[in-house]
Order: sequence, then C-alpha cells, then structure tokens
Amino acid sequence: AEWRKRSSVVFRPGAGFGKAGKEDSGTWERLRPMDDQWYIRYKGAQPGLDFQLRLGLTAFKHVGVFPEQAANWEYIYSRTKALGGHPKVLNLFAYTGAASLAAKAAGADVTHLDAVRQVVTWARGNMERSGMDGIRWLVEDALKFARREARRGNRYQGIILDPPAYGHGPDGEKWKLDECLFEMLETVAAILAPEHSFLVLNLYSNGYSPLLGETTVRQAFGGAGQMESGELALPDRFGKALPLSIFVRLER
Repeated sequence: AEWRKRSSVVFRPGAGFGKAGKEDSGTWERLRPMDDQWYIRYKGAQPGLDFQLRLGLTAFKHVGVFPEQAANWEYIYSRTKALGGHPKVLNLFAYTGAASLAAKAAGADVTHLDAVRQVVTWARGNMERSGMDGIRWLVEDALKFARREARRGNRYQGIILDPPAYGHGPDGEKWKLDECLFEMLETVAAILAPEHSFLVLNLYSNGYSPLLGETTVRQAFGGAGQMESGELALPDRFGKALPLSIFVRLER
C-alpha cells in the first residue's frame, strides 16, 4: 500500500495479459501528471561505461529497462574490455539495448537482434542518444539466426541471451522457453569462439534456479571454461532483496 501511495502510475492488465500472444494487453493509469517518455543516464562503476536510455509507458508493462540488469552490464563491459581490440558480440532477445550499449562502450563490434521492430528502433534511438554508432541492427527470429550463423561457421567472442518465457518471431516463429532453450544453447555453443570468449544467459522464468540454469548451460557447452551463476535482485525500501531473475556466465 505504501508503494502505491508513492507511485505515479499503476499498470492495469488486460483480460489476456500474461498469456502467449497477449504480451501487449494492458494499460497504464496515471495517478498524477507525468510524461509519456523520459530519459535516464547510466554511469557505471567503471570509467567509460556511460550511456542513456529512453523510458516510457508501454502496453506490455515494461518501461524500457530492467534496472537489476546493471550487474550484467558491468560484467559485459569489463569482460569485453579484457578481451581487447574489437571483439564480436552478439546480443539475442536484445530488447532496448542496454547490454548492447555496454558492449559497444567497451569497444565491441555489436550485433543487436530482437524479433520486435519497435524495440529495435527504440534501441537504435538509445544508441544515438548515447553518442555511439556502428551497432548492427537485426529484426529476426533469434534461433533461426543462430542456426544460420552456425551453418556459415561464424563465431563471436561474446554472446548475450535474455530469452522470454514465450514469444514469437517476426514471421510467426513460436518460442517457448522450456521447449526451445536447450536447442538455442546448443546452437549458440557452435558460434561462441572456443577461446577468449564469454556467454551471459539471463532468465526471468520462475521455473529456473541458478543451479538448473548452470546445469543446462554446462550440458550444452561441455565442461570447458569457468562458470558462475546467481540471482539478480533489487532492494525494497526496507532493504530486503526482491529476486527478479537468474543469470549464468561462462568464460573461456
């Protein structure tokens, strides 16, 4: 109740919200006057990790950023920097692009892919607002693209994955996390460079624990490399941690 008193908006789910194919069914109720869109600046703990993001009220409940992901942005930036030069980094299910900007700020040659054209356009705007350029933008089904890259023998030094529980590609391709995740990881294993590379997997599905996520990655990638897993959380106003997602990171 205290949170609602302090809020400026409340999200009202539609009848189909939370069901496959109904991700965009909901509206926002303003409790006080506020803009439809606004900007934030993220200045990381490391010099050079600095970018801007446009936020806004969307019909799919999100506002354009998941702040708990800052821990992953820091890791992506530091790991990309450690690789040196201009490593190739692929961001799949890339949303509005904060992870892409973290990799780009560290000097990476970034490919940003999402199945929704509107969020790719949003991500491009974030890049431009941040004074960056040169990111490769793709509106495509992530699994289909990864399969094609594997057939072509292309390799990346960094791969970032943040797959949803369910979704669909631009041509109607169906994605269900429980059914597709392992094939995606096996395919990604074929396009991640065998040395001097990293993987970041993030999952918001309640069915996955850090241990289960790590075990799944290990089965797909084999035993090579160092791996860590854990939970991402945000503190509430009383200092208690609110768990939001799990992550798995692999370094080769």
